[in-house]
Amino acid sequence: KVLNVAEKNDAAKNIAEIMSRGGSNRRDGLSVYNKIYEFQYQVQGVMSNMVMTSVSGHLLGMDFSEQYRKWYSCHPVQLFDLPVEKNCREDNMINIKRTLEREARGVRLLIIWTDCDREGENIGMEVVSVCRAVNPGLRVLRAKFSEITRPSIDRAMRQLIQVRYNKQHLHS
Repeated sequence: KVLNVAEKNDAAKNIAEIMSRGGSNRRDGLSVYNKIYEFQYQVQGVMSNMVMTSVSGHLLGMDFSEQYRKWYSCHPVQLFDLPVEKNCREDNMINIKRTLEREARGVRLLIIWTDCDREGENIGMEVVSVCRAVNPGLRVLRAKFSEITRPSIDRAMRQLIQVRYNKQHLHS
């Protein structure tokens, strides 16, 4: 079983449509906006059960710890040196996070399908962090693509890239 995660539901739907040749089965995730598409596909020579879902942009938000969130909690200059926390706050994002956690259990491979820019890479690392929290041995690969077309998706699947995951990356 392989978990695939795109940056947006439309991307997940269209990528699944291409990879499954129109034969994917759709089911609901915990977020009403982010569906799950299932189909068979050959990954690195092995026929696999593919599960494709998405996030809705950034999964985690950055903020100061609770004691520094009020206007007069400290002098504003202190905020430059205070650490920030990454966490999931909005109800929809919590449901997306829970869907990822549920789907990541029992899979051997995670393929990241976020946009190939700095923001997409950061979103992809948020997905890796959430999934590895429930499945530490998860192997993670990155699909590099520039458009959602059959040639581009097929090329991305032939040239999957090993992800260099650094927990520190998520705290900077």
